[in-house]
Amino acid sequence: MKTLKIYETFSSIQGESTHAGRPCFFIRLAGCNLRCSYCDTAKAWTADSGKEYSIDELISLAKKSGLNLVEITGGEPMLQQATPELCKQLLDKGFEVLMETNGSMSLSVLPDGVKRIIDWKTPSSGETSKMQEDNFKNLHPGDEVKFVIADDADFENALEVMKKFDLAKKTTILFAPVFGSMPPEKLVAKILEHHVPARLNLQLHKFIWGADAEGV
Repeated sequence: MKTLKIYETFSSIQGESTHAGRPCFFIRLAGCNLRCSYCDTAKAWTADSGKEYSIDELISLAKKSGLNLVEITGGEPMLQQATPELCKQLLDKGFEVLMETNGSMSLSVLPDGVKRIIDWKTPSSGETSKMQEDNFKNLHPGDEVKFVIADDADFENALEVMKKFDLAKKTTILFAPVFGSMPPEKLVAKILEHHVPARLNLQLHKFIWGADAEGV
């Protein structure tokens, strides 16, 4: 029986991406291979922070939530071998499946139909060198690419990456200000100044419940 290490599951609204505001059931996997400076989920960095769940148990929890939208997040979901099978079974049960992934591991093993929100780690994260470039070359319908922006260097890096992979023609681009570091109004001004074809990505859950709230 395939199992996964899960930090938490909960129902909330989707706080980010083009799906922001939609009711969503979240499955947060435990364990991450990166240590981004601006990480807001360090609580899920280690596999030891999680509890074993079978795929059947997770499917049952998703059904009990009464919600059709499921996001698999972390940590980094692709660290666990059973993640693609979890995605497949959720899709087979009729769920709409999102995955938030840090961009450092190949996504080629995921089943078609998963909508992937793929982070490009900007310089302030300290993890830019870990990016798996094939993920940004081989985007699928419904995928989105997110840049978390803490400062001007991050902004310039995002523009360079967008150009390198011709992202504006391939996918939805999200620019997310680091909460408490990059004022949203400053990022908006820069987007407008440079005519960036990106969507502002605010973390709605933090504005509603605060930066340190859990289970939301």
